[in-house]
Amino acid sequence: MEDTTLENAGHAACLVLPERGQKPRAQGITSVIDFGPDTFGWGGSESSLRGMLECAAPYIDMAKIFALNPLLVPHPVMRKAIGCYRSFDIDVYAGGILFEYAWRRNELDGMVNLLRTLGLDAVEVSENCITLDRDERRRVIERLQGQGVRVVYEFGAKNPEAPLELDELARIVSDMNELGIGHVTLEQSELDLLTATSPSAMNDLKQSSWFDAIMIEGDPYRFPQQHASLIQEFGANVNLANVTLGQALRLEGLRRGVGRAVGYSLFAQFE
Repeated sequence: MEDTTLENAGHAACLVLPERGQKPRAQGITSVIDFGPDTFGWGGSESSLRGMLECAAPYIDMAKIFALNPLLVPHPVMRKAIGCYRSFDIDVYAGGILFEYAWRRNELDGMVNLLRTLGLDAVEVSENCITLDRDERRRVIERLQGQGVRVVYEFGAKNPEAPLELDELARIVSDMNELGIGHVTLEQSELDLLTATSPSAMNDLKQSSWFDAIMIEGDPYRFPQQHASLIQEFGANVNLANVTLGQALRLEGLRRGVGRAVGYSLFAQFE
């Protein structure tokens, strides 16, 4: 007997998962990090990306090119990879270490030229290995924007010496909003130190009026447990960054209650 399941799919109700917002999303953003050829997911080139994005692109909003890979990966390869992301409607940008390296060398114009050569129009401004005061931060962002470069901002240091103050983070979010930057990425090390020193910090952060503007960096080495905890703490539509290519599809499952790490919470609706 002929199987007509697929033919009938358009004429009968299909089995579906609970829906999430479609791209472009304001909440529930997933930003992946492209390490290049790596055990976390074979990124960095068009041929390796395409198969992965055919599966996971609907669940990926942004992609960050890791550290100094724009200088390490051959330019023709990088250009094709960037074009591949864009063909799947994914915003792609250079990571903040590239900006910090250019800042240290006083070569921001050279960085902008590199971005243009690669077909990139966005870069992350971060302060992992440098420190900018409030005026410097605003000036450099406005300078880049004036050169046609979109800016993604990351708050925090890789090795913070003291826990962040939520009032300071609120001021950063406000400053970025004034500059047309809708989200601020929170460095994972900052969140770790904050939660270790203040038991109520996660709830205070969640209750902040500006929390939807925060993208929380996850630790790829702590996937899926850490990411499941963040979803359980902040909800399925928490904005998450630093997700590897190889984790993006599973993360979407976690958001929808699929997976042991979230206790298959999808089934709670039937209780």
